[in-house]
Amino acid sequence: MAEAPDKNLELLKLKIAIAGNPNSGKSTLFNVLTGLNQKTGNFPGVTVDKHSGSSKLKRKNGSVIMAEFIDLPGTYSLNPKSLDEHVAYNVLCVPNNPDRPDITVVVTDASNLKRSLFLATQVIELQIPVVLVLNMMDLVEEKGMTIDTTLLSTRLGVPIVTLNAREKKGVDALKLLLTETVVPSNKAFITKKNTEDPAQENIERYRIISSLLEGCIKTIGEEKESFSHKLDKILTHRIWGYLIFLFILFIVFQSIFYIAAFPMGWIESAFTGMSEWGSEHLPHTAWAALLINGILAGLSGVIIFIPQIALLFAFISILEDTGYMARVSFIMDKLMRRFGLNGKSVIPLISGVACAVPAIMSTRTIGNWKERMITIMVTPLMSCSARLPVYTLLTSLIIPVGKTWGFFNLQGLILMAMYLIGFIAALGAAWVMKFILRTKEKSYFIMEMPVYRAPLWSNVGYTIYEKVRVFIVDAGKVIIAVSIILWALSSYGPGDSFEKIEKKYQDKEYVLHHSQLEIDNSMASEKLEASYAGHLGKAIEPAIAPLGFDWKIGIALVTSFAAREVFVGTMATIYSVGNTDNTQSIREKMSVEKNAETGEAKFTLAVGLSLMIFYAFAMQCMSTIAVVYRETNSWKWPAIQFLYMGALAWVGSFVVYNIFK
Repeated sequence: MAEAPDKNLELLKLKIAIAGNPNSGKSTLFNVLTGLNQKTGNFPGVTVDKHSGSSKLKRKNGSVIMAEFIDLPGTYSLNPKSLDEHVAYNVLCVPNNPDRPDITVVVTDASNLKRSLFLATQVIELQIPVVLVLNMMDLVEEKGMTIDTTLLSTRLGVPIVTLNAREKKGVDALKLLLTETVVPSNKAFITKKNTEDPAQENIERYRIISSLLEGCIKTIGEEKESFSHKLDKILTHRIWGYLIFLFILFIVFQSIFYIAAFPMGWIESAFTGMSEWGSEHLPHTAWAALLINGILAGLSGVIIFIPQIALLFAFISILEDTGYMARVSFIMDKLMRRFGLNGKSVIPLISGVACAVPAIMSTRTIGNWKERMITIMVTPLMSCSARLPVYTLLTSLIIPVGKTWGFFNLQGLILMAMYLIGFIAALGAAWVMKFILRTKEKSYFIMEMPVYRAPLWSNVGYTIYEKVRVFIVDAGKVIIAVSIILWALSSYGPGDSFEKIEKKYQDKEYVLHHSQLEIDNSMASEKLEASYAGHLGKAIEPAIAPLGFDWKIGIALVTSFAAREVFVGTMATIYSVGNTDNTQSIREKMSVEKNAETGEAKFTLAVGLSLMIFYAFAMQCMSTIAVVYRETNSWKWPAIQFLYMGALAWVGSFVVYNIFK
């Protein structure tokens, strides 16, 4: 007869830490165990990301245990050198740490157990409950190897579970084991710690690990050269490696423009239709104008770019999941060192293509102070996803849709060029800082290459969902707030300026010679110029006029300091308030804008490129400034960053505008 479930056991809760080397499949297992029940915070006392998630675990008797899983930063040992490694050390080794787990799951790469057991034996020696996971068992089978898990479990004194996290094989067995009583091991692999010579202790630990594995691993037949090793001869080649990387970037940016064009068109039509419907059916009141010309116009300028954002994150996720991104770090290490960086700097720089905030936080894996500081200071120069709407809008204004250069989409080529310009600027700034920042520390770049794998599409899908959700929520809140404020500043002016403008356009002679649409548009445009927002734009116009920018662009430059993507929402709001034709999209309204002095189109090639260069270099992101302050614990570094990037943006825009005008 089955044992009756004890309802009291449903109240039990477990805190489970997941530890392991980088590229061991630790985070994949965490995602499988927690699904979408995840949240991100900070570990107590530090600004390092804390990924935690919950899951219900069923016991043999049918009762349920609530488990909180904590995904610790990847580390090779409990001898911490970087901030990330200090987190793993503090959680596992400090008894009064609030995140100290009831059970620690140590995830290892089963195909490279000697390397993985270095951390595992250190954790076991802490005499805390440990479950050892031998992940990537499919690679073990491919190599013709077998592992005697029973013998190894006896020697280590901890239970062992074999699994393939990517295919969810063995996960149920792990869940069941975690609901049982896991007792600490009494094994002490190194009885006498050598604090004076850690290197000797490491050698001794590897010797002991070799003896532990003796007889546990057997190889059937002759080991053949792996597919990953063969592929690495091409992808990490000192010449072909760089060319292949550039070709991959080319394909990515061509695809972003080509594939996203269709859903972007649908979204644009939907918002235009909503604005047109609102203008025809809603009463002509202030709140209706706020809804149509403020909130709706501002949101349309950001939501339309969701397809491109989703595609960008999809490509980044695929490159990471296949193992290719680790190769990029490897081939770039030699180049990076010439600029005061190292191979570990590549991951933050490439992550900066998505968002500078998590990219700067990921510099915690860089142990060398100078290299970490330089990486922090130059990462915001990488073109992030927030700049993508700006680039796309301006590119569509200066390059007609569908225009090609031979077989290549010209808009895609310009987009790729903007990302390369950001990377080149980051290297240039790093090279200068190399001579300014001084340190006697020496650094080494050691990376264990993961095998090439087909991307796990569930991971890719989850990444797209999570990143787009964050983009919509975070950007949406800022856009709505800025749109409301901007609409108010654009719809009202000082004194009786608006009354005078209305009186001017009520003149019978003027009404006789102009249509009602012409009158409405001219009056709206003049009111915008006389508004509080117009006065703000006029105040900064002298400083930006040499760059080809007018007061309307000046307003967008000010508001987009909240977040770069606000530029598009601001332009949408400004041109909606200043133009009563709601059948036109923001791109159509900007394309017909005329230069007051020349009478020609305002957004020429020179103005468009100048504005794109400004946004490529300028530090227009309060979140990035805040995270740099948190990471450096000083306002000095974000202030320097803001000033040097601002100067670079102004000079770069000035040069480009005067070359192309």
